[in-house]
Amino acid sequence: MEQPKLRRIGILTSGGDAPGMNAAIRACVRTCIKNDVTPIGIRRGYQGLIHADTVEMDAHSVNGITDRGGTILYTARSEDFMTPDGLNRAVQTVKYMGIDGIVCIGGDGTFRGAKTLADKGVNVMGIPATIDNDIGCSHYTIGFDTAANTAMLAIDKLSDTMQSHERVSVVEVMGRHAGHLAVYVGLAVGATSIIIPEFPFDFDRNVIEQIREGRMRGKNHHLIIVAEGVGKCDEISRRITDETGLEARVSILGYIQRGGSPSTRDRVMASRMGHFAVEQLINGKRNGIVCYRDSRIVAVPIDEAMSMTKQLDAYMYKVAYDITI
Repeated sequence: MEQPKLRRIGILTSGGDAPGMNAAIRACVRTCIKNDVTPIGIRRGYQGLIHADTVEMDAHSVNGITDRGGTILYTARSEDFMTPDGLNRAVQTVKYMGIDGIVCIGGDGTFRGAKTLADKGVNVMGIPATIDNDIGCSHYTIGFDTAANTAMLAIDKLSDTMQSHERVSVVEVMGRHAGHLAVYVGLAVGATSIIIPEFPFDFDRNVIEQIREGRMRGKNHHLIIVAEGVGKCDEISRRITDETGLEARVSILGYIQRGGSPSTRDRVMASRMGHFAVEQLINGKRNGIVCYRDSRIVAVPIDEAMSMTKQLDAYMYKVAYDITI
């Protein structure tokens, strides 16, 4: 049976911004136009959907945005959308504007919002975009590579100064509930110790002894990477100074990791996922999350995707510790 033709597809970004979101938007818009479907940009995420803050997009509207960080559709977290009234108003916007499906670009909170829309009969397709790389159904999320490179470059610059003064650097990277970014960056910069929420750590064994062993080998600068979800960087710094006599300084990289021009990998992955998401909707697929699994772009049903969890790569964590000697 022939699928009914789609007239309009909505596109929104929600939650924390991630480098590569604009490339995903561009791919969605251009794929819509290629298939004679009108792309509707929904500004400010679910809050914009409630208030019908929308704009009809065309090929020209996404010219030259692939290299830009952030999102041209803006993003916001919406408490109103969490209420029955707000959700109903969002659904009414979809019906009033004749939107046949919505591509929701973001992280776990974005997908929870998409799931509530799906439960109300709105067809959705999610694209994972979060620098934390913590979406269970996808092996990779848009923005992770850029954030890791941003953090790595910042730490490399910091290390030059810290090494000159023979200090210990305690550096906090993003990752509220997940240590994927901390482990990836820590391995790249040769960290002395990596402290993440997934694994308990023994301060004396995993930090102090690592510093002492390095010192005995003639190492004059020690780098401790701490995931945001662990925090306590000031306390960690103080204890290092108290127990080793070395001067320790704290650097919190913060939101700098969210910004900047997306890497090649993020641009390409975002473009592939955006194209795939729109094609899924056009081909009659309903309520899925676009995922990168086993080197392929696939769609996982949203209920199944939301039940998945992602384990930290324990082998990568082991590698980071084994080769720090």
